[in-house]
Amino acid sequence: MSTRSKAKTHKKSWPILSFLFSRMTFFVVFLAIQIYILWAAFTFLDEKLAFSFFIFLSGAEILFILNQEGSSSFKIAWIFPIMIFPVFGALFYLFIQLQTTVKRMRHRLDIEVEDSEDCMKTSATVMEQVKGEDRELKSIVSYLDGECQFPCYDNTSVQFFPMGEDFFPVFIEELKKAKKFIFMEFFIVAEGEIWGSILEVLKEKAKEGVQIKFMYDGTNSIKNLPFWYADKLKSYGIDAKVFSPVRPAISSYQNNRDHRKICVVDGTTAFTGGLNLADEYANIEIRFGVWKDTAAMFKGEAANSFTMLFLQMWNSSYRDMNTKEVRLPFPKYKYDPKYDRRDDTCKREGYVIPYGDNPLDSENVGENVYLSIINEARDYVHIMTPYLILDDQTIHALCFAAKRGVDVKIIFPHIPDKPYAFWLGHSYYEELIKNGVRIFEFEPGFVHAKEFISDGRKAVIGTINLDFRSLYLHFENACYLYKSPAIGDMETDFEECLKKCIEIDMEAFSKMPPLKMLYGKLLRVLAPLF
Repeated sequence: MSTRSKAKTHKKSWPILSFLFSRMTFFVVFLAIQIYILWAAFTFLDEKLAFSFFIFLSGAEILFILNQEGSSSFKIAWIFPIMIFPVFGALFYLFIQLQTTVKRMRHRLDIEVEDSEDCMKTSATVMEQVKGEDRELKSIVSYLDGECQFPCYDNTSVQFFPMGEDFFPVFIEELKKAKKFIFMEFFIVAEGEIWGSILEVLKEKAKEGVQIKFMYDGTNSIKNLPFWYADKLKSYGIDAKVFSPVRPAISSYQNNRDHRKICVVDGTTAFTGGLNLADEYANIEIRFGVWKDTAAMFKGEAANSFTMLFLQMWNSSYRDMNTKEVRLPFPKYKYDPKYDRRDDTCKREGYVIPYGDNPLDSENVGENVYLSIINEARDYVHIMTPYLILDDQTIHALCFAAKRGVDVKIIFPHIPDKPYAFWLGHSYYEELIKNGVRIFEFEPGFVHAKEFISDGRKAVIGTINLDFRSLYLHFENACYLYKSPAIGDMETDFEECLKKCIEIDMEAFSKMPPLKMLYGKLLRVLAPLF
């Protein structure tokens, strides 16, 4: 499949009638009605009840928030509206905290994680090897394996893809090789050339008797796919599921989206990265200039963890845990060397640790791994991220690393997909640049890659952005690489990407539009809730 010569321009204009009767308009109108009803109720209470009661309630909530574990940025984001609007803010916070949907999902996922504990352990052989490696590897294995149940593997090759155009042809060919099963979990799926090509393969594989499970996030039902699209896929023999369908109801549960990108083929091959299943990710459809994205293919035992991450989410999405499939039938899907075609072109060197991040627990795995890379860096930390919305400890870690002589470079988009996130990201520029962090904007277009590369021996690739939604609110996944040959490929690609970037120094920063910079700084107060 050739994608380089088929680029087409994205048309942004919608007919007025189509917009007025679209699902997005329907959702917005119903949400607006609910917000109005809540506001009217709160206004009524404000008039009828003693204002002092709400002052007391607001104070109690602020004390509760301050004593909670978690980011100070999140605390400020809640405290600010509670103080400004004592009635509305206090009751809205109470309304959010009393919802049970999130608690039920957390309970179901906890059961899945507990049930899979025996399957998610580093082998004794690998653990012995790790003991002979650097302290950095030992510490990250101690955390990810010991605290979070994400094993470390050595028998796995990694192939890096610097662009969607490089990734999708290989991805589709691997799907065609499936003999037993295909598991897929993606955030965005949009009808077009990419998804059409993939769907044809899945339909053929289903006819051959290959078990196919496909899960996509509920936000696709607003714009990308028909609401009943999962039923259409089932008619093809594909076991499809929508994670958290979006409904026109105010609920904090709808804030926790499944942002993961996972595909596992036969338990021997797995994929992850920033790429979703839509044409813009292969630059077939041009939306924000050149779409720069990356992904990786893993062949070997590390596919076990990707399989388990998928099954945990798949099973926990059942509302009634008694009706779900057999509890994590892992032996059926586990990596088996006899099915390993060993046709990979990359050497099985180094260590691989796939991991997930769950917004419903108290462990910020994604942020902790990023911070460990920044804090342990000796020579350099090179970062690609589409969004730059940082909390205090990440800002401090980046600035301190630069101050102690580490080469800290961040590649950020020059053409944004979301203007508010773009200018919010710019609000951090001045502090970072003054402290020695170098920021580059990818001039040809939009960077969607999520990468950390450090010192030539460790890297992370996956779905986790440097923003609050990825680090605290979404279900995410990534892979930690140590001494893998693919790290060199990632660094080479980073250096090539730098040639297409413009560096933002203090002189360039001073020329940015003052009103937009003010807009970005104002957004920082509520940034954790975006």
